[in-house]
Amino acid sequence: MNRKPWNEARRQIMGRLERALDSVSGTAVVPTTYPEAPSWSTEEKIERLKNLMEAVKTEVHRVAVSDWVDTVIEIARAKKVNHLLYGPDGPLSSILEGAKKELPGLIPFSTDIEKFKETLFEMDAGITSTVGAIADTGAIVVWPTPAEPRTLSLVPHTHFAIVEAGNIYTSMSELMTRQNWAVQIPANALFISGPSKTADIEFTLAFGVHGPKELVVLIVEP
Repeated sequence: MNRKPWNEARRQIMGRLERALDSVSGTAVVPTTYPEAPSWSTEEKIERLKNLMEAVKTEVHRVAVSDWVDTVIEIARAKKVNHLLYGPDGPLSSILEGAKKELPGLIPFSTDIEKFKETLFEMDAGITSTVGAIADTGAIVVWPTPAEPRTLSLVPHTHFAIVEAGNIYTSMSELMTRQNWAVQIPANALFISGPSKTADIEFTLAFGVHGPKELVVLIVEP
């Protein structure tokens, strides 16, 4: 194989890159002022989050703290959910287990993934808590842990996410500051704005190709 043409092309490309770098100043411009974040009330943050998420086909419900599990039961029945996957050691477990008779097919996630694998892909819904939400971009924030692994929000057809109204922040910066992410940043935070979607296939928007086809967000208010 004659590599001379390839080597010559490589030298030309590298030469152009080097000349371009030589012409760029090495002084970075650091802004001294930043735009002020909007000062939104809790109601304004809830409504903005709801509107932005609904615009990308997320189903959003505002519910009282005493009613959220009943709302999950109602929605699950309407959607004909047969199995609801949850983290038995997660923050929602005691409430979910207390409503086990009414919840359709409540299934605890098993950490023995090899034995649980076949069952896992039969689950038509999963439910997780969240660490909050971001109003100005319309996204919820899921922080996977061993108690609530990423699988719960990734594999089942429908993802139920519980968001406390008091944990809706104006911006990502505010969320990170208020929750002190500088001290403990999550290794795998998920920012979710809607159901999984892609337009790679013949430029046609399709939902559920790489994850849940439906996202149901319950905003829990005092």
